[in-house]
Amino acid sequence: MDPPHVAHDVLSQPTRARLFGELGELRRPAGTEELAERLDLHPNGVRVHLERMREAGLLERHRERRSIGRPRDMWSIAPGAQPGGGPPRAYADVGRWLAQIVSSGKTSQRAVEAAGRQIGRDLAPTDSAGSSEELMRASLVSLGFAPTHVVEPTGRLTYRLCNCPYRDVARENQHIVCTLHRGVTRGLLDAISPETRLTGFVPRDPDTAGCLIEVRGALADSAIQAEATEAPAPSSS
Repeated sequence: MDPPHVAHDVLSQPTRARLFGELGELRRPAGTEELAERLDLHPNGVRVHLERMREAGLLERHRERRSIGRPRDMWSIAPGAQPGGGPPRAYADVGRWLAQIVSSGKTSQRAVEAAGRQIGRDLAPTDSAGSSEELMRASLVSLGFAPTHVVEPTGRLTYRLCNCPYRDVARENQHIVCTLHRGVTRGLLDAISPETRLTGFVPRDPDTAGCLIEVRGALADSAIQAEATEAPAPSSS
């Protein structure tokens, strides 16, 4: 991956900044043609910009096979993207969410989590492009958590969040911020994969990150199926 200042320089180009922002708003993978249409640009030019951002470590590309025609390039924000030269922060987001909760007068742990759950539903991708696991991972990436994930044979899917975008606020009141985040996670699951159960939520030090989200059900099944599809075929020898 290029050094952080290179990624920052790449986004100083206005079209690339708009494309990166669009992917962040979508919170899911998107094809070249769709992004070009959203920005009213020609796909060929958009493809060049997307490729440049991929080279800078800001985006990931994967090929989506289709029943008819050639595979389609799908783009998403890379989990480890550092667009501003450092790990993403979301002070404004969490500050706005907490302000909504405080203004409502409901500040119990249950009320904070319930408010976060509604926020998570509102943040979830608005269409069904991609598998449920791809949509969940893209949502976590767009929120700045830099997730990695592990699928276990027992059917449990674990996300490890390698960055805490709320660390500035969490240092002051980690309990309430983590409670809010747990609610946001539940809300994302409600919208993306309602058949999935949140079976574990383990907060860690916001400065070192590493929080764990554990789920079972449809989302884990989707991840297991994806890994099986991508696995190399056994040798015939």
